[in-house]
Amino acid sequence: MPLAQLFLELGAVILALAFVGRAAGRLGITPIPLYLLAGIGLGAFMSLGDAPEEFIHIGAEIGAVLLLFTLGLEYTSQELRDNLHANRGVGLLDVGLNFTPGLLAGLLLGFTPLAAVLLGGVTYLTSSGIASKVLADLGRLGNRETPVILSVCVLEDVAMAAYLPVVAALLIGGTLAAVGVNVLVALAAFALAFFLALRYGPLLSRVVNVQSNEALLLSVFGLVLVVAGAADLLRVSAAIGAFLVGIALSGEVAERTRTLIAPLRDLFAAVFFVFFGLQLDLGAVPEVLLPAALLAVVTSITKFYTGWWGAARAGVQARGRFRAGATLIPRGEFSILIAGLGLGLAPTLGPLAAEYVLLTALIGPVLARFDGQLAPLLDRGRPGETQVG
Repeated sequence: MPLAQLFLELGAVILALAFVGRAAGRLGITPIPLYLLAGIGLGAFMSLGDAPEEFIHIGAEIGAVLLLFTLGLEYTSQELRDNLHANRGVGLLDVGLNFTPGLLAGLLLGFTPLAAVLLGGVTYLTSSGIASKVLADLGRLGNRETPVILSVCVLEDVAMAAYLPVVAALLIGGTLAAVGVNVLVALAAFALAFFLALRYGPLLSRVVNVQSNEALLLSVFGLVLVVAGAADLLRVSAAIGAFLVGIALSGEVAERTRTLIAPLRDLFAAVFFVFFGLQLDLGAVPEVLLPAALLAVVTSITKFYTGWWGAARAGVQARGRFRAGATLIPRGEFSILIAGLGLGLAPTLGPLAAEYVLLTALIGPVLARFDGQLAPLLDRGRPGETQVG
């Protein structure tokens, strides 16, 4: 592709995102839903070449990684450890309430048992990328309910470290021994990364903490991409690898990095969300719109209850419980990935998952924005609690 055409197409996409971001600012909402709709519009009216589409795809992956990295910067290793221990029960509830609807829906739609298991994975996983963007956009990273949201996302990624190797082995007809080895490798890689982040975080902070902002940015950005790539090779989420790098950094270096990385995060995060919209095949919408909508409604309720219940256990009051539930609703990057694994088993699984992800990614951020108006409706008999979160 000529360089001029590449620049023109990429420039048009980024300018569209700029206008969308300004519109979201005027409306006082997170730009995520508008980015998704912009992606759909661009996909319907523009035919991007292979090079721009590949660039946007890579940018989307970097966006997901940076979103989780910056979320990790907000927490110390001890806070993460305590939150995971305190929210194990929420993690179990999350599996029961949010994996089951997808599994049952798959069976009702006539999918094979393995394809139904894949749809269960699609409905189970909150998009940690969208959740972290909502928290940052609405200024809620320091809220009392945020550790519950964080714990749910991390526990889901731990579950995925076992789930994905099993599913991948079953798809290629692997033996029981091969499945066991894949699961052990993934879990061991996650445990090792977690241990290194907790044990050697202060040392890493001292090593990368240089006076030059340029050198610090390059050091941290390169480290995040290397760890994310290594995590992906070991069948652990690339985003969770980046998250653990964020956890490992602390003190002055974390503060400086947070400021330096923010513009990069915002740029690639916008690309990340528009890429979802670009992936949606509008021609397949009518066939799977009804099941996708029903599944989105049911699992929005179950995921909302997961967050509400978890925040209530943590002593958070009604408005914070509402925020926790709404922030956990969106599904995203991993759901699309899981659906892609089963396209040979059920051709409609891909379009169904894409529409489902889009709907939940619209519902969650909008509900999270209007917590002040909606939370009192769910707190009957205890109106005083809605004033603080």
